[in-house]
Amino acid sequence: MSNIDHSKIRELEHRNFRNDDFWKEIPEWANVTRGEFADHKWQLKNSVRKVDQVERFLGSKISKEHMDDIREGQHITPMNIRITPYIFALIDWKDPLNCPLRKQFLPMGSQFLEDHPYYKSDSLSEDDDSPVPMLTHRYPDKVLFLPTTICPVYCSYCTRSRIIGGSTESIEKETYGANQKKWDDVFEYLSNHPRIEDVVISGGDAFMLTPKQIRYIGENLLRIPHIRRIRLATKGIAIFPQKVLTDDEWFEAVQEIHALGRSFGKQVVIHTHFSCAREITKWSQMAMDRLFQAGIVVRNQAVLQEGVNNHVDEMVLLTRQVGYLNIQPYYVYMHDMVPGCEHFRTTLREAVELEKSVRGTTAGFNTPTFVCDLPGGGGKRHVASYEYYDEENGISVWKAPHVKPGQTFTYFDPIHKLSPEAQARWAEPAKRQEMIDAAIAKVKK
Repeated sequence: MSNIDHSKIRELEHRNFRNDDFWKEIPEWANVTRGEFADHKWQLKNSVRKVDQVERFLGSKISKEHMDDIREGQHITPMNIRITPYIFALIDWKDPLNCPLRKQFLPMGSQFLEDHPYYKSDSLSEDDDSPVPMLTHRYPDKVLFLPTTICPVYCSYCTRSRIIGGSTESIEKETYGANQKKWDDVFEYLSNHPRIEDVVISGGDAFMLTPKQIRYIGENLLRIPHIRRIRLATKGIAIFPQKVLTDDEWFEAVQEIHALGRSFGKQVVIHTHFSCAREITKWSQMAMDRLFQAGIVVRNQAVLQEGVNNHVDEMVLLTRQVGYLNIQPYYVYMHDMVPGCEHFRTTLREAVELEKSVRGTTAGFNTPTFVCDLPGGGGKRHVASYEYYDEENGISVWKAPHVKPGQTFTYFDPIHKLSPEAQARWAEPAKRQEMIDAAIAKVKK
């Protein structure tokens, strides 16, 4: 009779990291050595970029039915394919339909739902709040700087699919790469606005900036007297940890900017993006060990996604595991109302209840805040801070008094998750507007 306490094993699951040669399960990479797989250049060179590569790399491991579904997805998705071998090999190819990694990075046609009537390509109105190209200035003391639109991996749920991932069958895009002249215009704007203290460098992805570009951007920002905090935003640690481990020039550039910031009494940190525990392996731990030894603070921002991390057990495991890696769980976002993503979205009620369940499972400083980034540019609000929530019709009304005083903002639950009666009301444009007006009126009273 066993004396093993399986409940205690589950409690310690977050300390276990996959460390086998999992990529060798992919026929194309069966003979790839650990040393080759560890090389960041090999990872980029062998990234999956086309549907035909999926079929060729997997061979008999994927059925014709699933391949047809993936091909159909490419006719619909607003994002092209770009997947590192690291992530591609971690996908559960025995059950790709339900795998949380496949869902995030390789869409299938059968998963898509009709977009919500109030979706927007720029749901957060970043372009409306852009005083100069590549910069969004919404909060009084914080800006978002987008120096590039290039990423090492293209996420199916990207909030900036309007500019990232290249044109697809469903959307034409105006993407851009590095442009020093436009960067200089950003630095000039920041120099002329002394209230700004905090700069988020995103895109695209900071992983794709060269060492020279990181130094140029970092040094110019840090030499602006009133800039106090810089955040390098990258999903890279989650989907491409080999770069942290083997791209020494890139890592040294980040270290230099971090050290320069410290010498000025300023913060330089990294914000990364783990969405589910399946992304986390020994490679993640090794990458974080290197960053931690260098004294670089890393925080995590996840997006709440149906079938990926909207279950309590999965979110608790993710939260504990990133905490164990010395990554501070920071935000979990409600999914933005952007095109091609309705199947990912959850209701506001789900987010509120999920945060209740996660809170108390670990230390408070290692518990993420669940937020809704308001459509229309109201900024991030705690999921329970709505002014009014018509749960039956899936309409929430919000205010952001210090971001856009006097305005109200609305966020909508996915229609397919509402009752049949509510779905019927949403099908009638006049009834739809009547419901929204009634919800806003309750707040204005």
